[in-house]
Amino acid sequence: MKLDPTKMKDWEIAAECEKHMKTVYQLADELGLTKEELLPYGHYVAKLDYKLILERLKDRPNGKYIDVTAITPTPLGEGKSTTSIGLIEGLGKRGKKVIGALRQPSGGPTMNIKGSAAGGGLAQIIPLDKFSLGLTGDINAVMNAHNLALVALTARMQHEANYDDEILAKKNLRRLNIDPKRVELGWVIDFCAQALRHIVIGLGGKMDGYPMESKFWIAVASEVMAILAVSRDLKDFRERIGRIVVAFDKYGNPITTEDLEVAGAMCAWMVDAINPNMIQTLEGQPVLIHAGPFANIAIGQSSIIADYVGLKLADYHVTESGFAADIGFEKFWNLKCRFSGLVPNCVVIVATIRALKCHGGAPIPRPGQPMPKEYLEEHVDWVEKGCANLLHHIETVKKSGSNPVVCINAFYTDTKAEIDAVRRICEEAGARVAVSEHWLKGGEGALELADAVVDACEEPVNFRFLYDLDMPLKDRIERIAKEVYGADGVTYSPEAEKKIQIIDADPELRKLGTCMVKTHLSLSHDPNLKGVPKGWVLPVRDILIYRGAGFVVPVAGTISLMPGTASDPAYRRIDVDVETGKVTGLF
Repeated sequence: MKLDPTKMKDWEIAAECEKHMKTVYQLADELGLTKEELLPYGHYVAKLDYKLILERLKDRPNGKYIDVTAITPTPLGEGKSTTSIGLIEGLGKRGKKVIGALRQPSGGPTMNIKGSAAGGGLAQIIPLDKFSLGLTGDINAVMNAHNLALVALTARMQHEANYDDEILAKKNLRRLNIDPKRVELGWVIDFCAQALRHIVIGLGGKMDGYPMESKFWIAVASEVMAILAVSRDLKDFRERIGRIVVAFDKYGNPITTEDLEVAGAMCAWMVDAINPNMIQTLEGQPVLIHAGPFANIAIGQSSIIADYVGLKLADYHVTESGFAADIGFEKFWNLKCRFSGLVPNCVVIVATIRALKCHGGAPIPRPGQPMPKEYLEEHVDWVEKGCANLLHHIETVKKSGSNPVVCINAFYTDTKAEIDAVRRICEEAGARVAVSEHWLKGGEGALELADAVVDACEEPVNFRFLYDLDMPLKDRIERIAKEVYGADGVTYSPEAEKKIQIIDADPELRKLGTCMVKTHLSLSHDPNLKGVPKGWVLPVRDILIYRGAGFVVPVAGTISLMPGTASDPAYRRIDVDVETGKVTGLF
């Protein structure tokens, strides 16, 4: 049957394509994998033994490395994952040996408003239900490893409260003097559960735990997930897990997972998860799925290990960075590339006419609400004004020394005059521009984008970081705020100032990278400020220390590490066909 995205839901398209998808054994043959390197989870999902692959192919030159980022999105998203998949399909149509590395979706947005991040239309990855609902269990492993650290901490606090030093010594425990008001970690769960943002635990008798305030974060904000994203191998992963700071003692000294003697057990939960997962596009190109999303509250990158593997297996390797260039690409640029030693050959910046209109003054679209009529009409003036946001992101990519390619992710409501305006403005700024109709036409609709990317990958790259790790933390934060966000400066809460003093006093902490947390809906900390806001200051209210992952995390504005579930979430429409077992209603 002919697949028409204008008349079919995404899950219906996926279900049709899943009837004819390749097995993982076919994908492995096409990639030249050995039998030992493929670790099947059924017929259509597999893990890859990264260690065997990288050892066998260590002398093979890397393929071209492409990162996909975007302009500041509307609350509806602008199709960055869809574009990544469309580009993979387009390169496949051009006969290129191509592979991708995308992030595993969180159950929070899948069951809430945003959906599963499997792409859309004819640019999707399948099997959709497996991808959207846990895949091979990596996020569950992250949750178990992370929460085990909290189990170890709270049990230790209870025992220290109930026993004197002599009894502790008989139990082979030393007193850690944990400060209950200086517990750094929250518990994690992979749903958007606002009721768990601020809780009290340990109520009851003395055998029921240690009474104190606590909190939950969404699972993908866990430092364990960040470590999965940035580790180079299992040895590196194990060392990083042991450096996680769980709390501080009453004298201000850090308490790590090694101090709690739980780091080894945490790593044991992650042994299988460190191998990347493999599924495929609707058109049969292999895609690696590894690590998690949410670049606004986490690092938001697919894993370094997946990139190492993809670059050895294919001539073109496409990855993506969460949200816009000010958030996802900035972290790709200054953290992921620093840890991996890899340099992108080109960076794709996804833009939609819809988002440009929003930045140019159109009413902000709201999830679950009818699209404002202004988005269905031609408004070249709004598009031109909104291009200021796009130009800002082009300049950010250029500051890294990378070659930008602007992808206009085309909607059927876009007009020729609107698209021509974007093309003219971007080309005047020195950026390649391609219009892509991958949502409607799959790889055939992404040929212009594929050609632009191939051309950009042939140009030299003068890659450079925004800051050195020798730079003081406040100077780094200010450089990111001014040069990437466009702020006039930075202010700090008393809590953030205290954390900076701790970091500045510790030679190891001073050398950590900087992973900013702020809203993805604006260049600023205020999601209501569109375009390129002027005359504002970035307020940093807290700084988290992710010593294992290798960065500190300044938290700006009111953003929370636990999102909330909306009044009309996706789970209301998801069900199972009890005859076939197929999941319906995913998007």
